[in-house]
Amino acid sequence: QPAILTMSMAAYRVLETESELRSDFLAGHSLGEYTAVTAGGGMDLTDAVSLVRKRGRYMQEAVPEGEGAMAAILGMELDELEEICSEVGGVVVPANLNCPGQIVISGEITAVEDVAELSRERGAKRAVVLDVSGPFHSPLMEPATERLKEALDAISIRDLNVPLINNVEACAVQSAEEIREGLIRQLSAPLLWEKGVREMMAQGVETFVEVGPGRVLSSLILKVQRKAKVFSLAETEGLDQIQKAAANREV
Repeated sequence: QPAILTMSMAAYRVLETESELRSDFLAGHSLGEYTAVTAGGGMDLTDAVSLVRKRGRYMQEAVPEGEGAMAAILGMELDELEEICSEVGGVVVPANLNCPGQIVISGEITAVEDVAELSRERGAKRAVVLDVSGPFHSPLMEPATERLKEALDAISIRDLNVPLINNVEACAVQSAEEIREGLIRQLSAPLLWEKGVREMMAQGVETFVEVGPGRVLSSLILKVQRKAKVFSLAETEGLDQIQKAAANREV
């Protein structure tokens, strides 16, 4: 988690210094929300790196290894998936609402496997148990939430320079108090990524720049809105594309 945050902030600083683009909104998926908060001036990078290191440890220690799991369910509506989750024994909930047709569930391993099997039987295109180390963004993360709150209370958090579309409500927040509350809640609450992208578009956003490693979020955004202008700074070519688009007044 510290490495991803550091790389993401490095890319964001390059975007600031080597292009004319400026953020009207910030957003991040799970860990990425810490990059968004740091980019918006909400916390110092040194505090953020220390914080996400603790966050990773707290998440890992919240549930013994092998007792929790997550699975991606493709091609099923949320209400139907919620109904299946309510039918099985044990803790399992929709955890990541990423884009149309892609929802990740999280919880106790047997419950997750049962929901995955039932989803296949009831028409899901795919149900894939993910290679992750715990049941993140589920109620099973509550022990980590309490510890993270203590860590967040120990550092300075400031109001943001630009609004953040947060994970837990998919709405614009900017005050230090709202930022702190959202970072605490997102550990055990569903991540409303698709809703957040739609909120940014409703606010007039047409261009999205992904500054983390890889292009996962770029892909999710295009599944929400195929006409969106999406750039990635996972490699230097992405900066060239942004500079070219800006020179041609395409962004």
